[in-house]
Amino acid sequence: MAVPFLSSSLQLTATSPILFTKIATPTNQIQFNQRSTSCTPTKTRLRLLRRSAAAGTAVAPDQTEGGGGEVLLNVTPEEEKSEEVADYDWTEEWYPLYLTRDVPDDAPLGLTVFDRQIVLYKDGEGTLRCYEDRCPHRLAKLSEGQLIDGRLECLYHGWQFEGDGKCVKIPQLPASAKIPKVACVKTYEVKDSQGVVWVWMSTKTPPKPEKLPWFENFARPGFYDISGTHELPYDHSILLENLMDPAHVPISHDRTDFTAKREDAQPLVFEVIERTNRGFAGTWGREKDGKGSNLLRFDAPCVLQNNREFVGKDGVKNYFSGLFLCRPTGQGKSMLIVRFGVTKRSPLVQVLPLWFWHQNACKVFEQDMGFLSSQNEVLMKEKVPTKELYLNLKSSDTWVAEYRKWMDKVGHGMPYHFGHRTISLPKVPPVVEHAPAGLIAGLSASYPAKGGIGTMHAPNLANRYFRHVIHCRSCSNVIKSFELWKNILSATAVALTALAILVVSRQWKAVLLGSAALCSAAAYACLTAIKMNTNNFIRTHRRL
Repeated sequence: MAVPFLSSSLQLTATSPILFTKIATPTNQIQFNQRSTSCTPTKTRLRLLRRSAAAGTAVAPDQTEGGGGEVLLNVTPEEEKSEEVADYDWTEEWYPLYLTRDVPDDAPLGLTVFDRQIVLYKDGEGTLRCYEDRCPHRLAKLSEGQLIDGRLECLYHGWQFEGDGKCVKIPQLPASAKIPKVACVKTYEVKDSQGVVWVWMSTKTPPKPEKLPWFENFARPGFYDISGTHELPYDHSILLENLMDPAHVPISHDRTDFTAKREDAQPLVFEVIERTNRGFAGTWGREKDGKGSNLLRFDAPCVLQNNREFVGKDGVKNYFSGLFLCRPTGQGKSMLIVRFGVTKRSPLVQVLPLWFWHQNACKVFEQDMGFLSSQNEVLMKEKVPTKELYLNLKSSDTWVAEYRKWMDKVGHGMPYHFGHRTISLPKVPPVVEHAPAGLIAGLSASYPAKGGIGTMHAPNLANRYFRHVIHCRSCSNVIKSFELWKNILSATAVALTALAILVVSRQWKAVLLGSAALCSAAAYACLTAIKMNTNNFIRTHRRL
């Protein structure tokens, strides 16, 4: 799930076609055997490999019905026996909630982290506040409420809360009655750092400032970044795994721009240079280049970054970052803040508007969406660790294995996880956040993540409008502006055409009709821009 077009435009001299990259697997990891022409089911082949490894015997290609040691990532006996577990509590982490600039000034914002629902808002002084998203009175969602004089009001009975979660008004209480002290809401600590709002999810352990991520490049003077937020209909681990996968870009995003081309699909080399209980880092590159020129780093709980340094024609060192801040938002759902930044912009980046880059990013996510959501469905259905299902290649999937093995270490401290050797299934059933209304919205909601059916305002994650536009103040305002101009230009075209019919002079008829044609063309351009921002990308080979 990369944005190759944005990548090439921002980093100027970058040779890599992708921004979303993966981390390599250790050099002592599983070895692969060449596959024969016979096709043994993945589970059977991996079981045979593990049984042979456990017995301490060498495995010939014909013994595994299609596997030998140079191509596939297999499991060594040492790895089978080792069960390294790290001390981990998912609540004692900072999670990215939202881009600061996109937090509404006049309304609460309902968000989730794993299966916990929270509400974010700005009080009367502009200070960010975060509560548990339920009123202590009758459990109504506070995110469905409104802001009154800087206080958050539950829209069910009008209870109002401020600052530290204390209830300051209950309209139904007699004038002489005091508000009960227990009429308060659970609060969460939030921080605004480098343009992103982060939340500390533990209500028992005080926030640890040293765990709050800091990104050096985004603090550099003159560092220009293009940031956007996207909701996605698959688990956060599927998302991160995809972002770590440079091998899929030439195929999945073929001709998205001038850098992703399917004929460029090729073997890659990976090397882990750092591995800790909180993540890993490594390099990757094309096999034919003989080394890894791209640096990738993954840090707990779900931060991925790809940094580059390059020297411009003027001899000045410039910096590029592809930063991906992921937030688990429940079963089969995730939210991603994408941030691309550079110290020196290309002319193309300076000319094209922000909404163009955002719609291009949406298109890239939609190119991956169908098979990533189906991958999520298979994991939930099979209920086994990924080593039982994945057929990982050493020349493309080493970061995938490394990430799933990291999950083995820390997954016990999460509500649910899918690791390489371990698995913990969700205990809480998924919650349907939106209830679509009408026939079209109902049909659209029945095809989550598949694309192709739906209207702009159908409230479901199959819809680009709900995945991105409602979270982006810039794109939302741009669409409103295009809508306004489309209506004005269309009305003007109709008026000019009517006037042309009434006038007698041929010269004036020509002028009026020509002006009407120009207005119609401009209205059509506005409509096209609206569709670019709200319509899903659909592959041309798909039948709807």
